[in-house]
Amino acid sequence: MTGKTDKTEQAAASEVLGYEQARDELIEVVRRLEAGGTTLEESLALWERGEELAKVCRRWLDGARARLDAALAEEAGTEGAEGAG
Repeated sequence: MTGKTDKTEQAAASEVLGYEQARDELIEVVRRLEAGGTTLEESLALWERGEELAKVCRRWLDGARARLDAALAEEAGTEGAEGAG
């Protein structure tokens, strides 16, 4: 049952990570996986953590893209309204 609790705690911790924190930790996870020398169990745990971190990064990037799109749409709407008047 400890494994499930650890995963729940990791997921909750991932939710509060900023983009840069998640990215940096993901880089470290990839570095450790590429270096090798870990047991199968350690490699699987690293892989799972990497997946969680990638999801955190994706959510941040999707949110940033949505904000940028909204700002660009607002700017285009403002320019269109000025030209119509």
